[in-house]
Amino acid sequence: MKAAVMRAYHAPFEIEEVRIDAPASGEVLVRTAASGICHSDLTVLEGGLPVPPPCVLGHEPAGVVEAVGEGVTQFSEGDHVVGCTTSWCGECRFCTEGRPYLCPSQYVGRPEGSAPRLTTPDGKPMGQFANLSSYAEQMLCPERSLVKIRDDMPLDLAALIGCGVTTGLGAVLNTVSIPAGASVVIVGCGGVGLSALQGARIVGAGKIVAVDTQKWKFDLARELGATDCIDASADDVVAAVHEATGGGAEFVFECIGLPATVQQAIAMTGRGGTAILVGLVPMTQLAEFSPADVTLQEKKIVGSYMGSNRFRFDMPKYIDFYFDGRLHLDEMISSRISLDQVNDAFDRLRRGEVARQVIVFD
Repeated sequence: MKAAVMRAYHAPFEIEEVRIDAPASGEVLVRTAASGICHSDLTVLEGGLPVPPPCVLGHEPAGVVEAVGEGVTQFSEGDHVVGCTTSWCGECRFCTEGRPYLCPSQYVGRPEGSAPRLTTPDGKPMGQFANLSSYAEQMLCPERSLVKIRDDMPLDLAALIGCGVTTGLGAVLNTVSIPAGASVVIVGCGGVGLSALQGARIVGAGKIVAVDTQKWKFDLARELGATDCIDASADDVVAAVHEATGGGAEFVFECIGLPATVQQAIAMTGRGGTAILVGLVPMTQLAEFSPADVTLQEKKIVGSYMGSNRFRFDMPKYIDFYFDGRLHLDEMISSRISLDQVNDAFDRLRRGEVARQVIVFD
């Protein structure tokens, strides 16, 4: 199969032939239909996450089941599926208490001593990202990395739900509880931020403030539910948020993953409010903030990993939201591209020129 391979950090992807194994017990072979391009893949490519090359990246996929391994009963050939990074074991404390997205086994691959799922044509092992590797024509996944979806859902739109929508929308619906009429700020209007923004609209937030440095995103943000937009490149963004929200917001969602925007998000949070850290800051970086500010104003800082998802429950629900008009997905796609255009797509992502790009396979 053809795949986009990360051969080195800070280097373009190489489009190569990669061999994919047959499904073993508990595994599912999927023909990839579409894969969103997420900022987390850029973080990996730039060395911000410890994922060694060579590796096939991509973790926001939808596709069609081609074959299943021994013991797989929940999927069969022809099923439409969405993949998610938060695979789960079903046995640990986090899984059994209802927080499978924190399962410590979620990134464990095949048992030690087993053949790799991906190899080069001459048999050398190829890394698989998050048990998915969706920048490829096929994926070989644990069955607990997949959820079956309704057949009438367009797969290019379903791919967005695999990460960006689940991360942003879930941060609003699952991680915190937002009362109707509350003030909400969304820092960053990419795929995750626009999904969080829609979540704020869905739960009935009063003032929804979109913050970004790219003014072209504001028309889209307003279309999806923003009541106010603040240009972070031109304004004293913290002061502007305080003015717009009457002293700071009740809920601030940081959806970029930079130390500077984490610091700003905490400063934008009002007295007694909550800052929700959704974006993934590179693991080598730290963010500074004033503990006294947090203590004296009793602010809360909350992490939200992958929208605190129970993905086999959440993703079908989000698809229903799309069909009943509550969740807008078509508007979020900036462009549909081929796998061969992946490097150009990452350059556009670096420049902040897109909301979400989707690789569409034949």
